[in-house]
Amino acid sequence: MKNNIIIVLAAFLVSAMAISGCKKNDYKNDGGKSNPYVNMTTYDYLKSNPQFDSLVKVIDRAGLKDVVNSNITFFATTNYSIVPYVAAKKNQVAIQTGNENFNFGIKDIPAQELSDSLKTYMFQGVISRDQITLDGKLYTSLLGPIPNVQYLIKFRRSFDYNSYLDHVDYVTYTKVRGTRDDQEPDLNAIPNNLKDLSADVQTSGIVTKTGVVHVLTGFHRLFFNAQPLGN
Repeated sequence: MKNNIIIVLAAFLVSAMAISGCKKNDYKNDGGKSNPYVNMTTYDYLKSNPQFDSLVKVIDRAGLKDVVNSNITFFATTNYSIVPYVAAKKNQVAIQTGNENFNFGIKDIPAQELSDSLKTYMFQGVISRDQITLDGKLYTSLLGPIPNVQYLIKFRRSFDYNSYLDHVDYVTYTKVRGTRDDQEPDLNAIPNNLKDLSADVQTSGIVTKTGVVHVLTGFHRLFFNAQPLGN
């Protein structure tokens, strides 16, 4: 019992020291460090982090390394977003062929399909936290104009009075289909195929030598894919 008490007290003291030594401005509201600069290109930054292993494979398959390293803002997805997407694409092939026993990976997805889709996460120039507001702004992705589709980047404010912060501002990346849902008087009147698709950013405003990276939450499936995963 005595040892357990000592361990608990030690853990409490370490936690207290960490909190007291961390000023409010040491971290961004969504958890990102206040020093956003990374002394690498965007591609090298992604390649240096294991959580982006699958994304780098998608970039390579799509032939977009140079685009990723250009002056763009990139909403990057983690492995958690890509694994179910690949599983859904494999299931689609399995249904078409009637065969479930085959190897399937990113290399088996058409490069042009990946290129076009991945460009919807890329925007020309810098979109930093300082430019993002609660009202948001509509952008056209590097894929170019898409009928009835634009991309909305804004803050979603979450209040937490139990924290030393009074609120947390999450950057959100939204695929707007038709009109903006947040400006419609009756959300229930919007057809399902026209409802906006949104994903929160888990770490925002990473400034590389070539551009800006916002990292989407792992709960987001790549390309907002909704195909079934199969058995």
